[in-house]
Amino acid sequence: MSIKVTFPDGAARDFPRGTTGTDIVEGISKSLAKKTVAMRWNGVLSDLSDSLDADGRIEFVTRDSGSKDVVDLIRHDAAHVLAEAVQELWPDTQVTIGPVIENGFYYDFYRPAGPFTEEELPVIEKKMSEIIDRGAAFSKEVWSRDQAKNWFETKGEAFKVELVDAIPADQSIKMYAQGQWKDLCRGPHMRTVKDVGQAFKLTKVAGAYWRGDSNRQVLSRIYGTAFPSKDQLDAYLTMIEEAEKRDHRKLGRDLDLFHFQEEAQGSVFWHPRGFVIYNQMEAYIRRRLNASGYVEVKTPQLMHAKFWEQSGHWGKYRENMFVVPDQVPNTEDDQPIFEVDAVGDLLALKPMNCPAHVQIFNQGIKSYRDLPLRMAEFGCCHRNEAHGALHGLMRVRQMTQDDAHIFCREDQIQSETEHFVHLLYSVYGHMGFENVVIKLATRPEKFGGTIERWDAAEKALGDALRATGYDFEIAEGEGAFYAPKLEFHLRDAIGRSWQVGTLQLDYVLPERLDATYVAEDGSRKYAVMLHRAILGSLERFIGILIENYAGKMPMWLAPTQVVVATIVSEADEYAEKLVRQLRQAGIRAEIDARNEKINYKVREHSVQKVPLMFVVGKREAEEGTVSVRRLGTEGQKVQPFMDALVSLMAEATPPDLKDKAQQKVA
Repeated sequence: MSIKVTFPDGAARDFPRGTTGTDIVEGISKSLAKKTVAMRWNGVLSDLSDSLDADGRIEFVTRDSGSKDVVDLIRHDAAHVLAEAVQELWPDTQVTIGPVIENGFYYDFYRPAGPFTEEELPVIEKKMSEIIDRGAAFSKEVWSRDQAKNWFETKGEAFKVELVDAIPADQSIKMYAQGQWKDLCRGPHMRTVKDVGQAFKLTKVAGAYWRGDSNRQVLSRIYGTAFPSKDQLDAYLTMIEEAEKRDHRKLGRDLDLFHFQEEAQGSVFWHPRGFVIYNQMEAYIRRRLNASGYVEVKTPQLMHAKFWEQSGHWGKYRENMFVVPDQVPNTEDDQPIFEVDAVGDLLALKPMNCPAHVQIFNQGIKSYRDLPLRMAEFGCCHRNEAHGALHGLMRVRQMTQDDAHIFCREDQIQSETEHFVHLLYSVYGHMGFENVVIKLATRPEKFGGTIERWDAAEKALGDALRATGYDFEIAEGEGAFYAPKLEFHLRDAIGRSWQVGTLQLDYVLPERLDATYVAEDGSRKYAVMLHRAILGSLERFIGILIENYAGKMPMWLAPTQVVVATIVSEADEYAEKLVRQLRQAGIRAEIDARNEKINYKVREHSVQKVPLMFVVGKREAEEGTVSVRRLGTEGQKVQPFMDALVSLMAEATPPDLKDKAQQKVA
C-alpha cells in the first residue's frame, strides 16, 4: 500500500505506507537531510522519525531556517538536556516539568538537599555541554499507563507518577530517550541532543510550588535560554543586561517617581515627580481624543453584578474581579465584618468600562445619524491579578485605561478603523516609537455568530488596514470569541516587542445589553461596538516609556525640565529671578543654590536625568546670560537668558501642540 505525500511547492509523490520523514528527506538530498531536524505533517510539528500511514502534506524544518519552530525545538530539547545534567550531577534529584516559555525555557526540580543556587549554574552548564557533545539520538516509545507508572515509581520519581495519572485516558503516554536517560514528554524532539548546539545559557534560579499550589512542595526552578547561533545568544544576553539597567522599577525608586507597598498589592503610589509624567500623558491623550471627535465620559467604579451577568463577564471573568457585598459592615469586634448568611446584592469594581459605556449609549433614542459615537473615558479599573503575576507598572491591579468605545453602523467599520489606525500611529510617533507591527487576529476554532458575519468583519478590518497603507500580519485563529481584532506591537530602543494598542470588533455586547439605534428605514438595529485603546493603560505605557528612554524622558515629559544652579552665592538672587520667569513661561524649573561645588551639582542632577541645567555665576548675573549644560553631552554653551528660554519653551512644547502650531504657520 502507498500514500501520497504533497510537498510545499505542490508536487506530490507516492511512498510506501509506514515511510518516515527521515526516509523521505534522505531520499531527496543528503545535504537537506543533514540540516533537517523535524517536520510538519499536515501542519502539525512532528518527529522526523514518525511513520506516515495516510496521505498528507509535509514540510521539513531545517535548523538553519531560524524559524519559531526551530527555536522552540532547540529550547525544548535544551530543557531535557538540563534535566539529564542535573540528575547526572545529583542523582537523588526528582524532575517534574520543563516547558518552553517566551525567550527561553525552565525546568522544575525537587532536590532533597535543598534548592539550587545561582553559583551552581556554571557546573550544570558544563555538564549540559558534555551531554550535547555526546550527541545521543532522541527516540520515542509509547508505553502503557501501568508501565510508565511502574518505571517512575522504581526510580523514585513521585512527581512523574502524578503527571502520568493526570494524562487523560484517551491520550497515549510517550516516553523519549536520549541515550540512557528517559523522560515523559508529548514531544516532538529533534534528531539528537547535538542539534541543541552550544548557544545556550542558564539565567537564574527561583522557587515554585508544585502544580502552582502553595500547600504543595516547594521546587527549585532553573531558567535558561537557547538560540540557533552564538551571535543570537550574545545579542539576547546583551539586551537582557541593558534591560536590567533600564528596569522601570529600579528607575522609579532612583528617580523618585513612584513606589509599591505590600499593603496595596498592585496599586501605584505616584510621587510628585512621577505624577507629572502621568498628568502630561493624560493631558496629551485627552487633547488627541478631543481633536479626533471623541466625547469624554465618567462612569462608576462600583457597579451591580447584573451588568456583568448580562455582559457575560460574570461567568467567564469573575475570578479576576473584586466582588463586594452590598452590606453595611459589622462594627462589633466579636462579629464577622459581613453577615455570611445575609441576603444582599453583589457589586463589583469594574475591570473594564464597556458595560458602563453601553448604559450611557442607551439613554435616549439614537438615530443612524448619531453614529458614529466615539465615547472615551480615563476609567479607573481593577483586576484581581494573582500576587505572583504582578510586575511593577507593567502588571497592576489598579489601572487607568485610555479606553474608548466607538458605536457605529456596519458600513462605518472600515472608515472608523482607518480613522483609529492613523490616530494610533500618530501617537506612537510622538512617543518615539516608529517600529510598529499590526496583526489581524482572525476567527478562532470556537467562535460566536455566523461565518458570514465573521468573513465580513475580517474583510472590513483588512480593507481598512490596506487603505491606511500600513503592512500587517495575519494571526490565524487568534481572534476573540465574538469577533476579529487588531493588535499593535511596538518595538523599543533595545529591540523588545510590546503589545500595546488594540481594536476589537464586537457584535455580541450590543445585543446582550440591547444597544440599538433607529436605522434609515425606521427599523431598530444593533450598533456595532469597536473596543479600542492606544496606550492600553497609562501605568503600563509609562513603564514602557521609562525603560525605552532609560529614565531620560523627552523634554515635554521630564518631571523637572531645567535646574538653575549657582556657582557662587552672589548669583542666588539672579537664579531665583530666572526660576520665576521660567515657571511663569510654563517651564518646570527648580533652583539649586546649595553651598556645593558646581561639579557636584551637575553630577547629582545628571543622575536624576534632568535634561537641562542653566549654570549661573557672578558674570552671568551681570550679563543676563546662562551657561547651558545638556544631559549626556560634554561642555556648555553661554547664551542670553531670553534666547535660552525661547529655545527651551519650543523644546518643552508637547508634540501635538507643536504640530498644531506648525499647521497654523503653514
